Amino acid sequence: MKHCTTYLLYSLMIFTVAIGLVGCSADSATTTDTPELAETEAIKGPNGGRLLSDGDFAIEVTIFETGVDPQFRLYAYQDGEPLSPDQVDLTLELKRLGDQVDRFKFSPQGNYLVGDGIVTEPHSFVVTINARYNGRASAWTYDAIEGRTEIADALAKAAGITTEIAGAATVDISIPVTGKITFAPGATAKVKSPYTARVLSITKSVGDRVGSGETLALLENVSTLQPLTITAPFNGVVIERNTNVGDVAGSQALFAIGDTSQMEARLHIFPKDRQKVTPGLAVKIETPIGDKAVQTEISAYMPMADPLSQTLIARTPVPADAGFYPGMRVNGEIVVETIDAPLAVRTSGLQRFRDFTVVFARVDETYEVRMLDLGARDREWAVVHGGLEPGTEYVTANAFLLKADVEKSGAGHDH
Repeated sequence: MKHCTTYLLYSLMIFTVAIGLVGCSADSATTTDTPELAETEAIKGPNGGRLLSDGDFAIEVTIFETGVDPQFRLYAYQDGEPLSPDQVDLTLELKRLGDQVDRFKFSPQGNYLVGDGIVTEPHSFVVTINARYNGRASAWTYDAIEGRTEIADALAKAAGITTEIAGAATVDISIPVTGKITFAPGATAKVKSPYTARVLSITKSVGDRVGSGETLALLENVSTLQPLTITAPFNGVVIERNTNVGDVAGSQALFAIGDTSQMEARLHIFPKDRQKVTPGLAVKIETPIGDKAVQTEISAYMPMADPLSQTLIARTPVPADAGFYPGMRVNGEIVVETIDAPLAVRTSGLQRFRDFTVVFARVDETYEVRMLDLGARDREWAVVHGGLEPGTEYVTANAFLLKADVEKSGAGHDH
């Protein structure tokens, strides 16, 4: 029932959110010459931008981003004919989510007016333009919204959408490796009879724990008939038993003892990573299914490469109480660099939007994409170089629900 309820909540959220994506282009925006917006269909100009008219005077708004950072290019017309850009004075204002305002001034360049700044992503804002031509003032305001949706707090909570404040984090850059648990050198011993003897009795078998000096078997010298007691050389567990009562013991080992307090993981390191993976580096060892894990460090390298994989073998001690057993296959994450990032986001919040990796910023009950310039990352954190302001509240869990709601509107990103 719990899974069913969760699924219904998710479905309900996607079905009931009222505000979807509105394209960044003029296609889905509204235009008016007063602050009150009216629902009108956008008109395209000769250059593919949004055409704003005031009587016989018109301005075409485009965002040009081919080979350059996104910039405003505005074209002026009188009675449908192009005007020389130096005849028009223009200012433009963008009001973004969270009341951020970007202001642009314009100067003539070729047959258009070019803005004096970069139009940063997302291209989601309320646009206000003020123009003066031939002593006459004109003004327009319209919406150009993309990557934005609204969800009531109660619905977001029910759907498991959680947020955090973006800030500093420690990012551990690691190399994934595989390996196997084994006994450390010197932690195993073969127990033999010092001379030919008949096995009279056996007191320990495979899997039995033994203490140092504890009896493993009783033997009898076949020549002198003198009794001989075979004992454990140290505390450990019997890992091999190669004899039975009545056998005649010779040069072969009767038992093998392993000290489980001295285990290590032997990890396969590609030769290209040898300079980065050095003794002393931290490493997390875990089973392939992740049910057991332990933090340890690289202690040394084996003197020979693995003959099959041609990888180098790094050794890491494994505590006896970590729940690992010799022979177990393990995965490892070796931390080769630690970055104290002034700004990072959780990888659980990352989504793809258009050609960008984004997170969803939250302002009250409104969520909007933030296109990120990302650096190094680990499993939990990604370093942010740009696209997000420190202190921004952003979604860390179930952001895919917001992306689905935004994408269902099918709006584009035309200019």
